[in-house]
Amino acid sequence: MATTAHTQAPSEHKGAFPPFDSSTFASQLVWLVITFVLLYALMAKVALPRVGGIIAQRQNRIDEDLAQANAFKAQSDTALAAYEKALADARARAQTIAGEMRDKQAAETAATRKKLEEQLNAKLAEAEKIIGASKQAAMANVRNIAADAAKAIVERLIGTTPADSAVIAAVKDALKS
Repeated sequence: MATTAHTQAPSEHKGAFPPFDSSTFASQLVWLVITFVLLYALMAKVALPRVGGIIAQRQNRIDEDLAQANAFKAQSDTALAAYEKALADARARAQTIAGEMRDKQAAETAATRKKLEEQLNAKLAEAEKIIGASKQAAMANVRNIAADAAKAIVERLIGTTPADSAVIAAVKDALKS
C-alpha cells in the first residue's frame, strides 16, 4: 500500500476518472438523456406553467392598473373641463356685473351732474340779475357822482356854479362817447 497524505484515505482504485473512462461513455450518455428528458418534462409540466401563470397575472394586473389610471385621467380631464367652464362663466358674470355697475354709476353721475348744472345755471342767472341791477344802480349813481364832480370842478375852475341841467347834459354826452 502506498503512503498518502494524512488527509487522503488509502484507495484501491487506480484508473482514469470515471467520466473520462471510455468504457462508461454509453451508459453515461443514456443516463444524461434520461435525466434531461425527465428534467425537461418536469420543467414543461410544472415549473414553466407556474411561471407563465405568474407572468400572466402580473400582466393582467398591469393592464387593469393602466385601465384604472386611464379612467381616473378621463375623470380628472372631465373635472378640469367643468372647472374651466365654471371659471369662464364666473368671469363672464363678473364682467357683466361690472359693466352694469359702471353703466349705473355713469347714469347716476350724469344725473347728478345735470342736476348740479341746473342749480348752478339758476344761481348764475340770479347772480346776473343781481349784477345787472347793481350795475344799473351803480351807473345811475355814477351819473350823479360824475355830475357832482363835474359841477365841483367847474366851480373851482371858473368860480361860478353851472346849472344842473347843463352838467347832466355834458355828463350824458361824455358817457355816450
